[in-house]
Formats: sequence, C-alpha cells, structure tokens
Amino acid sequence: MAKTVIVTGSSSGIGRDIARAFVARGDNVVLNGRDGNKLADVAAGLGVPDRVVAVAGDIGALTTGTALVRAAVERFGGVDVLVNNAGIFGAKPFVDVTEQDLDSYLNGNLKGTYFTTQAVVRRLREQARGGTIVNIGTVLINHALAGLPASAALVSKGGVHALTTSLAAELAADGIRVNAVAPGIIRTPLFGDGDEDASGELALLNRIGEVSETTAAVLYLADATFTTGHIFPVDGGFLSGRAA
Repeated sequence: MAKTVIVTGSSSGIGRDIARAFVARGDNVVLNGRDGNKLADVAAGLGVPDRVVAVAGDIGALTTGTALVRAAVERFGGVDVLVNNAGIFGAKPFVDVTEQDLDSYLNGNLKGTYFTTQAVVRRLREQARGGTIVNIGTVLINHALAGLPASAALVSKGGVHALTTSLAAELAADGIRVNAVAPGIIRTPLFGDGDEDASGELALLNRIGEVSETTAAVLYLADATFTTGHIFPVDGGFLSGRAA
C-alpha cells in the first residue's frame, strides 16, 4: 500500500534523492524547498504528477510545516512518513560566529525540524494509525574535526539528535517511531567547489558517501517497524576508526 511521505529540503542533494526513491517505489511525496521554481522542476522531473505535490516555503517558518501537512491531506488523504532533511551547514571559527549566524542555524536546522514534526505529529495522532519520522543529523556530533570549526551548525544538529531520542520515548505510545540518519561526508552541493573526495581518507572505507547511500538508510528506517530512537550513522566507518 502506498504511503504519503513529506520530504523537506527536497529540491537538491540528499533530499531530492530521498524523494526520488520514495516515488520510485510507488509512494506519494510532498516536496519542500525555499525556491519554488527549482522545486517545480524537481516535481516535473519525477514524472508522476498524480503522486507528487510541491510546497515552497522556508522550513524555519512555523507556517511551512502546517502547509505541508495540509497539502498531504488535501492531495493524498493523510500523511505516513516525515523526512526532516532541510538544513544548512557551514564552517566558521567559534569566536567569529555572530548572533545572525547562530540564529540562522537554529532556525533552519532545529526550529524547522521541531515545528514541522509538531505539525505532522498532530495529524498522525488524529489518524490514529501510527507513523514514522526520520531526521537527518550528522556524525560530526559524536566526532568533531579540528580542521572544520562548525560549532554553530553542530549545536543545531545536536539538538536534532536530542529531539530524535526524546520524541522516540514520548511518541511510542502513539505508534510513532522516530529515528535519525547521521551522514558522514557525502557528495552533495553543500561542498560547492571544494574537493570532497580528499576527505574520503577519514573513513575506514577510504571514500566519501553518495546520496543514494544516505537514501538507503532513510528507506530502511521508514520501514523498520521495531526500530525507534536510533541514530543511524552512514559514514563509511568514520565513527569506528581510520583507514590508515
């Protein structure tokens, strides 16, 4: 039976591939991103207009999560899965981080995840048939890099990890499972012009990951009916050791 899946930040990178995978297996997908034109292109590229709806909006705004749920209900009759992928990441020395910088990460990563999840959970409780939430974190919460000063981004993503375990406990009685995927270094547009492959030596598998490998973990957690409160590293062994 087809599920209805909301994927935030699905106009590029990891989120776009997650949306592609859910559509490919026959599910309905609600796309989200800040750029409406880009999002429309992604929706058109998926080639199944009857199973995809795009909702543009900044995930840090309280109204966006409500709009996503409304679109899912009006178009597909409900919601089953939320993938909180939208977020931002960047490096900046701790003492140079401004209030604006910190607010940007907290709004885009933590607040967006928090209130979108809140909107979805309200609907899941109304439906009374359970559901699943998959957050996107990062393994850098557990193993930081001296050469990558990213305290502002990591504080917000650390909050996402804490939210995952807290909600897993709070929502278990509702049949709502909450897990997170914690990617290592993945080839995405976040790298810009950087040489991401040079970072592959940091992991036991001696390479960086591809978005499809993160997607595989999301699909697993979406279907793993006896798994909740789990932070699933997809990092090529980055947390476990070093290739050299």
